[in-house]
Formats: sequence, structure tokens, C-alpha cells
Amino acid sequence: MKVESGDFVMPGDFLSVSEEFLPGPGAYEDDGSVKSGVPGNVFVDNGEKEISVISKSGGPNLLKVGDIVYGEVKDVRGQRALISVYAKKGTDRQLALPYMAAIHISQVTPGYIDKLTDAFRIGDLIEAKVVKIMGDNLDLNTEDITSGVVKAMCTRCRAFMEPRTESEVYCPVCNRKEKRKVSKNYDY
Repeated sequence: MKVESGDFVMPGDFLSVSEEFLPGPGAYEDDGSVKSGVPGNVFVDNGEKEISVISKSGGPNLLKVGDIVYGEVKDVRGQRALISVYAKKGTDRQLALPYMAAIHISQVTPGYIDKLTDAFRIGDLIEAKVVKIMGDNLDLNTEDITSGVVKAMCTRCRAFMEPRTESEVYCPVCNRKEKRKVSKNYDY
């Protein structure tokens, strides 16, 4: 069944094959198919080759590539940091899905870092940009100066740390210095 602009669809409804149209707002790609992520009316943009679903209620708070998100570092393993995403910057609405994300070591800074623990530690709160979406899993990037750790705790005494430089934080309680990929928006 071919959908056309104006057709009403429900979440999960098939819209197109991904070779024909890219998913726009309110739509997502699932194993070669573009499907509706929200209830609403289909909008087909033949010029941009994009298919979207427009919801009258504004729909759920779904993420898209380019969004800035906040999350907590849950694990740091070799080349990847695993992040629980909690919020989208610029909105106080709860996210529609419990997103999990990863940041590859090559996506942390524009330059080279030797090991990922020089940028992130478990429990750090970060600001990052969404670069890829696969269902409820995301790939993030922190190369921008506003992205990176926005709140860190000392790994020795668990006190909140203060930023020193763009790559170092300082504990005012135990005088410990630690490496981090510090955001320009670090909150202390």
C-alpha cells in the first residue's frame, strides 16, 4: 500500500522503503523501511526525497540527528563510552524513549586522545550532539567546545570538581587533578 501526502498513519505504520525516501520528522528508519513514529498526517517532500509525519499534538519528544542531549556516563570500555541519555537541550519535555548512546574515541575531540578515560569517567554528566540514530540507540559526538563533561565528581573523594582547562578538572576538597573533555558549559 502506497501512502500519500495527507494520509493519516499510526506509530509503526509503513511509509516507504528507505531507498525511495529518507525519514523526516515523525518518521524513522527500521531495517530498510521508513515507518511512522507518531500518529498524524503524512507529508511527502519529493524535492528533498523525505517523508514526514505531522502530528497535531506535537507528538512525543523524539530525538533527531543534530540535537544536543544531556546524559550520564554509565561505562567506559576501551574505545567507547556508554551513555544514558536523560534530556534534550532546549526542552523540558520528557523524552519519548529511554535512549542509550555511545561515544567512540574518535568522536570525542578534534585531536588525538590516548585513552577514553582521559575524557570521561563513570558518573560524569555530559552534553553531546546526536550524530546517528538506530531506533533507541544513538551515536554521540563531543568535538564541539560546548560539548563534553558538564559536571564531574572526583574519583577519590566524590566531591564535585571545578574546571581548570578544556582537558582538566580539579577537586577543591582533596586537591586531585584529573583529565576530562571539559565543556565550555561546565556547571560548578
